[in-house]
Amino acid sequence: MIKKDLLQSILWLVILAGVVILVRVYVFSPVIVSGTSMDPTLEDGERVISLKFTKIKRFDIVTFQAPDDPTKNYIKRVIAFPGETVEYKEDTLYIDGKKYDEPYLDEYKSKMPTGTPLTNDFSLETLFGSSTVPKGSLFVLGDNRQISKDSRIIGFINSKKILGDVRFSFWPLHKFGFIN
Repeated sequence: MIKKDLLQSILWLVILAGVVILVRVYVFSPVIVSGTSMDPTLEDGERVISLKFTKIKRFDIVTFQAPDDPTKNYIKRVIAFPGETVEYKEDTLYIDGKKYDEPYLDEYKSKMPTGTPLTNDFSLETLFGSSTVPKGSLFVLGDNRQISKDSRIIGFINSKKILGDVRFSFWPLHKFGFIN
């Protein structure tokens, strides 16, 4: 009887481990933030969870394989989708000519010296000679616009290279919860 109980317990643990591994591989992925390009939203060393196979929306934070270094992954915020135009004028985002608020930048903007923009003026036309985001691509920016290595530098991100949609922070504890 004891042998049977032991075998059942071992079988239960093997099945549980298999389910945990499958969920980890196919549903979510833990990510460690490296660097300050997403400050103040995400801190260097912060641990987050990215969900796989979610529908990406504007301003979601995503992780993707770095186009300039395949050994690295980057975390950035999705700004625009295929066919859209992007322009920054006087520290204000315009997509297809419509003004968008970015409340997640307010903390950094308030710390900038008077008259200094967080995001310098640009348009897709001036950066790439193309006025719209190409098919199958995304335009992404880091929240710390002064130092972020994002689409302004590395170009458009292939949608197929998106590894996950960053939704939850679990470390440090004071940042525990859903990410905006």
